[in-house]
Amino acid sequence: MEFSAKQIAAFIQGEIVGDENATVHTFAKIEEGMPGAISFLSNPKYTPYIYDTQSSIVLVNKDFVPEQKIKTTLIKVDNAYESLAKLLNLYEMSKPKKQGVNSLAFVAPSAKIGENVYIGAFAYIGENAIIGDDTQIYPHTFIGDGVKIGNNCLLYSNVNVYHDCRIGNECILHSGAVIGADGFGFAPTQNGYDKIPQIGIVILEDKVDIGANTCVDRATMGATVIHSGVKIDNLVQIAHNDEIGSHTVMAAQAGIAGSAKIGEWCMFGGQVGIAGHIKIGDRVNLGAQSGVPSSIKSGSVLIGTPPMEPKQYFKAAVITKKLPEMYIELNNLRKELEELKQQLLNK
Repeated sequence: MEFSAKQIAAFIQGEIVGDENATVHTFAKIEEGMPGAISFLSNPKYTPYIYDTQSSIVLVNKDFVPEQKIKTTLIKVDNAYESLAKLLNLYEMSKPKKQGVNSLAFVAPSAKIGENVYIGAFAYIGENAIIGDDTQIYPHTFIGDGVKIGNNCLLYSNVNVYHDCRIGNECILHSGAVIGADGFGFAPTQNGYDKIPQIGIVILEDKVDIGANTCVDRATMGATVIHSGVKIDNLVQIAHNDEIGSHTVMAAQAGIAGSAKIGEWCMFGGQVGIAGHIKIGDRVNLGAQSGVPSSIKSGSVLIGTPPMEPKQYFKAAVITKKLPEMYIELNNLRKELEELKQQLLNK
């Protein structure tokens, strides 16, 4: 399927500079452009490529001013990256969706399956499970008893959703994701550790994305809740009874200990660690590998362990590199001071 620059500009409300009849049928990175492809430029680091790219159309920000002649057709928009996302979503929506229940899938007699649902080979749908309209469940995925899944969800192969958990509309769960495994609850005794039954559930609200091999543990009692619009990367651990606020995003290998409350619109870099039973406010940004032992107020931008403001952190990092030399210098000063004291005492 081909689209012209004129059609694309109308869809994303852009301004054309060049041939409005230029057509594209695929996407490409600007440095790997090819005829018939659309690319984008939002990071100034990639500006040199725009002068030689072979892509037929390039999305650019409205403030972009070329320094030399450009062969390709430009579409100027407020935010090139955001406009690309809209086009990619349109492209995905235009793809035909699989439908029907494969003969090798198991669907319990008491399960309720909506319209236009796809269930792949060797998928398992448990007793009293409810699968909403237009949802796709790929092969080898396990849906436990009493699970409720909303409309237009996508569960890739080898996803496991334990019993009674709730998944909203338009959620995406990638391969290896585990929703509703037991929280890490054990009571120490003289003979070891006694398991504490985890009788709660997990609730994923609408438009939640869960990355590959990410785990969201069920609550000890009540629910572990991931609110609407949350986007979680691969290899992330969300512990029992956590609550993650709407539109918060977490990069790979982040870990949230039990009963933590995370606010809305937060951004956590890779390998961020959050202690249990603390509260993180709204719109908190945490740099990669930050370790958070206590609560943080809304609007904070922090990095490090314990977290500190970025300027303070980087100043400290510079000093840390000099610590070995500073230690030697300090010892030498101590020796000189002792020698001076002895000289004064001997006078």
